Amino acid sequence: MSQATSFPRERIRITLLENIHPAARETLEEAGYMVELIPRALEGDELNAAVAASHLLGVRSRTKIRAPQLAHAGKLLAIGCFSVGTDQVAIGDAAQAGVPVFNAPHASTRSVAELTMGHVVALARRIGEKNLKLHRGEWDKSLAGAHEVRGRTLGIVGYGHIGQQVGILAEAFGMRVIFHDIQKKLPLGLNRPVSSLDALLDEADFVSLHVPDTPRTRGMIGPSQLERMKAGSYVINLSRGSVVDVEALRTALRSTHIAGAALDVFPTEPAPTNATFDVGFTDFPNVILTPHIGGNTEEAQRNIGIEVANSFIGFIDRGSTEGAVNFPNVNLPEIPDTHRILNIHRNVPGALAEVNRIVSEVGANIEAQQLATTRDIGYLVMDVNKELSDEVNSRIAALPMSVRTRILY
Repeated sequence: MSQATSFPRERIRITLLENIHPAARETLEEAGYMVELIPRALEGDELNAAVAASHLLGVRSRTKIRAPQLAHAGKLLAIGCFSVGTDQVAIGDAAQAGVPVFNAPHASTRSVAELTMGHVVALARRIGEKNLKLHRGEWDKSLAGAHEVRGRTLGIVGYGHIGQQVGILAEAFGMRVIFHDIQKKLPLGLNRPVSSLDALLDEADFVSLHVPDTPRTRGMIGPSQLERMKAGSYVINLSRGSVVDVEALRTALRSTHIAGAALDVFPTEPAPTNATFDVGFTDFPNVILTPHIGGNTEEAQRNIGIEVANSFIGFIDRGSTEGAVNFPNVNLPEIPDTHRILNIHRNVPGALAEVNRIVSEVGANIEAQQLATTRDIGYLVMDVNKELSDEVNSRIAALPMSVRTRILY
């Protein structure tokens, strides 16, 4: 691992909030960094102070970093969302401030897929209802409405990493698997694509949702979709609470057209880990309710901690932005006996020409160079000969389009 940094490791302040898994701290400390842990979410002046004081800031889901907080990011180099999503950070504003945002989009894939299959089996066997009755002292061995999942059809809406894993697991249970995605996806195993959401709803005994929160997906399972589903079928949502019209689902459950549902996400959710919360379905014993725990396993959280921590290390040590959600992805191999200059700039015409002009005027030699851009920003990683690197760095930093420039010795 490279030991190059713009200043000593012990001076780089890394702050991790919200009880991020200890594996993150261990990974960073093994790389030689000091880590401060704050076991809770921050807001207001406390959050502003943490943003201002940190070079790297790690959060989970409850700390919200928006434009007002980013206004304090004078020395903040990167933000890590120790989660699958990045909704808690205004990623566009972060990019404008020259701050890449990293996350771990696939680290909890297996955990979510396993819980999905647990819900499929639990619904088919009416485990939720039997559990409630036995807790009340009622011994009900009735087999009415209880079925094997083997031979049943699982319809997966959204065939990304989680949807694919669900499909593989479902086939191992002997289920037929169909899926629909707005992008063309290669089927795994015997999973079969269908041409539309309607076609999936017509055929599936279980409909499992694995899509992001977008204008296109909000309310995508509403009255007409529920009515179209097969009588006696089930809805499973471990994606986002906005995807299902919950009032329409209540109506479909009340009419018994939909035989049951499993919900891990809700349109609104409380911020604290432990809170009183009315999900709106407690009067339906055939609805399994879990408090957004799809990715909440020790294994998933450990994987997330290690993945985001390694993204931090790659960015600080080498300038790698591989995996950043709001930044051009650059991962230039290291060149021995050089200094590396990292330049974030507004994406305007002629930016690279200006940089190369400076290199030429100074008489430096470029050993390696990689530029990538988004619509708004450009990110340049350049290895130059050591003797002239400081002058090149300072002159690039003074360019009017430069947002932030850093050198790795």
